[in-house]
Amino acid sequence: MYIALSYSSKPFVNVTLAETKVFGKLEVRKQQIPNREVPLSQKRATYTSDLNDAEWQRIKPLLPLDRTGPGRPVEIDMREVVNAIFYRIQTGCQWRNLPHDFPASGSVYYHYRKWCLDGTWQEMNEALRQQEREQRDRDSEPTAGIVDSQSIKTTEAGGPRGYDAAKNVKGRKRHIVVDTVGNLLEVVVHAANIQDYDGVKFVLNKLSAATKDKLQKLWADAIYNKQKLLDWVHDNLDAVLEIVERSPEQQGFEVLPRRWVVERTFAWLGRYRCLSKDYEHTIASSEGTIYAASIRTMLQRLAANC
Repeated sequence: MYIALSYSSKPFVNVTLAETKVFGKLEVRKQQIPNREVPLSQKRATYTSDLNDAEWQRIKPLLPLDRTGPGRPVEIDMREVVNAIFYRIQTGCQWRNLPHDFPASGSVYYHYRKWCLDGTWQEMNEALRQQEREQRDRDSEPTAGIVDSQSIKTTEAGGPRGYDAAKNVKGRKRHIVVDTVGNLLEVVVHAANIQDYDGVKFVLNKLSAATKDKLQKLWADAIYNKQKLLDWVHDNLDAVLEIVERSPEQQGFEVLPRRWVVERTFAWLGRYRCLSKDYEHTIASSEGTIYAASIRTMLQRLAANC
C-alpha cells in the first residue's frame, strides 16, 4: 500500500483507487501498487566523482571485500560506498549530507574509517603508485623523491594542532614524499608547530621497506638544510638529501628544479575541496583523506592510459 499526493484529478499510475480523502485542494490517494523491481534503466544519475568500469575493476582487487569470521554478510554495494567516499572527498560535504541516492552515510563512514585504521588506504595508494610507474615503463620503486610540507588550518573539530609561526597558521602540517612523476609515496600529518626538519623524519620513517631499499636521493628546499638532518638521511636511508635553494639574484616567482614536482602534487590534492582545510578530528582520518585523493588522481590516469 503506497500513499500518492496529487493536486490533479489524475492518479500517478493507472491503478484502481482504493480510497480517496480530500483535505482542501490536496487529494491523498491510497493506491494498491503491485510489487515490482526497479529496472536498471532507473538507476541514479552519475556524479563526476563516480568510478567508471575500468577504474572500478582496477581498485576492486585492492579492497577487503571478502569478509571472514562471524557476523552478518556484507549486503551493501561496495562500489557505491567507494563512490560516496570519493564524492565527499571531491565536494567537501559533511558525511551526513551525502546525497540520499548513496548508501546510508553511517555505513559509508564506517568503511572509510575502518580503512583508515587498518591501513587499506595506504596499501591501495602504494599498489596504484607501483602500477602507474610500471605503466610508464619505470621500476615500481623509485630511486629518487622530493619532500615538502604544507601548513593547513584546522576547524573546531578538534584533535592535534599547533601554530606555525613562519606561515602564521594554526593547525596541522601535511608532510609528503613524492616520486619524480609526482605520485604520492607517503604522507604524515602532524601539528603545525613541529619544524619541517623534524617532521620530515616521521614521513621518511613511514616509507615501506621496498621503497627505502631503492631510494638513493631526495630533494628538498632550504628549510631542510640542517647538517643533522643530512647525516640522519644518510645513516637511516643510505641516501643523499640535496637542497634546492633559490638563486641570490632571483626576484619574484621562479620555477625551481625538482621542487616544482612536489608543488604540483599539492596542486593536484588541492582540487579536492575536502582538503581546503583539515576538517578531520583524528590524524588517521586526515591522512586517509589525502590517500583517497591521491588514489582518485592515479585511478584517472591509469584508466585513461589503458
